[in-house]
Amino acid sequence: MKNLITPTEDLIYDETKRGLPVTIITGFLGSGKTTLLNQIIKNTDNLKVAVLVNELGDINIDSQLLVSIDEDMIELSNGCICCTINDGLIDAVYRVLERQDRIDYLVIETTGVADPLPIIITFVGTELRDFTSLDSVLTVVDVETFTPDSFDSEAAIKQIAYGDIILLNKTDLVPEEKVRELENYVETVKEGARILRSQYGQVPLPLILDVGLSQPDTYLTEGDRDSKHLVNDGFVSVSFRSDRPFAVKKFQAFLQERMSADVFRAKGILWFKESPRRHIFQLSGKRYDLKDEDWQGKPSNQLVLIGRSLNKLQLHQQLNNCLTR
Repeated sequence: MKNLITPTEDLIYDETKRGLPVTIITGFLGSGKTTLLNQIIKNTDNLKVAVLVNELGDINIDSQLLVSIDEDMIELSNGCICCTINDGLIDAVYRVLERQDRIDYLVIETTGVADPLPIIITFVGTELRDFTSLDSVLTVVDVETFTPDSFDSEAAIKQIAYGDIILLNKTDLVPEEKVRELENYVETVKEGARILRSQYGQVPLPLILDVGLSQPDTYLTEGDRDSKHLVNDGFVSVSFRSDRPFAVKKFQAFLQERMSADVFRAKGILWFKESPRRHIFQLSGKRYDLKDEDWQGKPSNQLVLIGRSLNKLQLHQQLNNCLTR
């Protein structure tokens, strides 16, 4: 089944698609948004779901990490769509609406440092409100790393404050007591939110899709304020590409020496001189993971680091030093 929809030319808008339900998935860096999205894609048996994915940084890493990737996927790679009401987002939604085949549901994944309000306003405060229906804002929380002052981040708190559903993910990694404490904290930030628990983003879809929990009128009173959370929080995205492979030992030394509390998230497709395989790299907090698979195209390195107050020139030099000659 194809779940990922691509824009095509010269399509006629289908009147039956008025009120297309929309779920916005938000959550801090490394919380498990893409894992949840994969679960949705794999389990929407008779639904045709269009997915719009955006990530901070100019490398489309997420498009390579999602399951069932093919040429039919829509990507928005024009920067952080959470910061402004983006013409790119509106255009992509219209391209989905204009398809001649049936589309049952639209899911938007925001970047990890998103204040979700601007993208919410895109659906409830523009002409899109005539063609779509915001079903809910779903916020994914990593229970292992999140505390009220974990990241000293305005965005992390607002993701909970605007969430209709709060999905406490990775509950298998912490004691029951910590999960209950976080549930109590969430209730102080967003009274009445639907709080769910999950492991690996696994949750019954009827609990998160077509739930009708959004209250659009409550967002419109805040729609005129600026969203400057990226500047306020000091977040920086560093993108790195190379057509030369890394040396394994040098890259391992880079991880040990450079990865600090300032780097919240890193991910990429890595090429090592010592291996003929393509390596998918994921870092969240102090944990990182490498999975290998066959190359689908010409080998190259593509890496994104996201953190606070990162020195881009220094990081590029350190990564260049990891390359083979």
